Amino acid sequence: MPELSHRRRLLVLAICCMSLLIVSLDNTVLNVALPAVQRDLHASTAGLQWTIDAYTLVLAALLMLAGSTADRIGRRKVFLAGLVLFSAGSLLCSLAPNLELLIAARMVQAVGGSMLNPVAMSIITNTFTDPRERARAIGAWGAVVGISMAAGPLVGGVLVESVGWRSIFWLNLPVGLAALLLTLRFVPESRAPKARRPDPVGQLLVIALFGSLTYAIIEAPTAGAATSLPFGAVALAALAGLLRYEPRREEPLIDLRFFRSAPFTGATVIAVSAFAALGGFLFLSTLYLQNVRGLDALHAGLWMLPMALPTFLCAPLSGRLVGSTGPRLPLLVAGAAMTASAVLFAAFDAETSDGTLFLGYALFGIGFGFVNAPITNTAVSGMPRAQAGVAAAVASTSRQLGQTLGVAVVGALLAAGVGSSSYREAFVSAATPGWWVLTACGLAVLTVGAATTGPWARGTAERAAAQLDAEEIKEAVGAPGPR
Repeated sequence: MPELSHRRRLLVLAICCMSLLIVSLDNTVLNVALPAVQRDLHASTAGLQWTIDAYTLVLAALLMLAGSTADRIGRRKVFLAGLVLFSAGSLLCSLAPNLELLIAARMVQAVGGSMLNPVAMSIITNTFTDPRERARAIGAWGAVVGISMAAGPLVGGVLVESVGWRSIFWLNLPVGLAALLLTLRFVPESRAPKARRPDPVGQLLVIALFGSLTYAIIEAPTAGAATSLPFGAVALAALAGLLRYEPRREEPLIDLRFFRSAPFTGATVIAVSAFAALGGFLFLSTLYLQNVRGLDALHAGLWMLPMALPTFLCAPLSGRLVGSTGPRLPLLVAGAAMTASAVLFAAFDAETSDGTLFLGYALFGIGFGFVNAPITNTAVSGMPRAQAGVAAAVASTSRQLGQTLGVAVVGALLAAGVGSSSYREAFVSAATPGWWVLTACGLAVLTVGAATTGPWARGTAERAAAQLDAEEIKEAVGAPGPR
């Protein structure tokens, strides 16, 4: 790809951020609308979980395929296809007459979404080649998540109260159309120098792993062990199959060689933990504010601002810190703040007081604002640029898998705790195990962040990058190196 002017690079960044905006805004807006969807479509707690997880699950399962496909056939082509599918899925969501069709339409959205975020990140990493400039661009990218979190609850609250929950999906249509037209005009085509071949067996194993694991967790409280355990066994078998099959392929869907780098492995674990915390946090907070406190969607959205605004303000600061000092400090701040927030709810019932509820939301917003930029930067730094799409897709997959598992685990614990009791009376105590899970997620961000950002970890990243380059050269001349 030819070198672009500074203005053109910024324009490409803005276009890529538009795709992130509609995907992120869709999730935050939908969380505020969950109680309205529950009333209108007569959904259970498990039904609400599937409304969220059907999207994140499909997204997680297809992100790596989308990243490698974009590297192979062209990132601009795949990005354009993603915009079309995501917009079409949004329209179908707004027309869904029942919960089952809403979930199916969410899956169509997810197929399109899988072609947007990792591909957009790959476009960014190939457009901004200077490490410091790239870190600032990723910080701006992370700020878009903050914007969506700040605007989503308010916009969603206004739309749900004034028009209805279906209108939240209309938001994606004008933004998606604008991004489509701008991409056609300004985003150059790029692809990896060496095309990667498809890996259908690996893709099927990933789908089996993610799908069966999520189903087992969500349905366990109602379906029981007789139904959930076989799906858990399928998940274990799929994981074992991936670990055995992928290293034998010359061009695997999941290149396990990336995990020789401690920072890359740490970024993956941190992404799963942080986004599991986010998914569980939003799910519990939305149901508490509307179904227990009795707030309407607009006032519930206003109560989410103490979390959303710090995320918006801290994300660009985190990007600048990553560019100037590295990822260690932002990760330590993120882990400490997220852990403190979850402990307030788990040990001190922060929901029961306005002051502690505000403090808990603000701490979580600070933590989540600091965590996104170091995840992305660490995942792609040190990797060969030819594999940028795959590396970015693994990081994005980790985020979506984390959010899927967060909603599944926390929702299952909540459903089991409430049981047949009065929802309002039982909610706070039933939610406590979920908050302890989120505490563990925050501690994982803190400890793994500290362990994988020091001199030893940087050394493993340098050795992994050198080995990847050497093995790619051997394979290029017909003498494959060991995996």
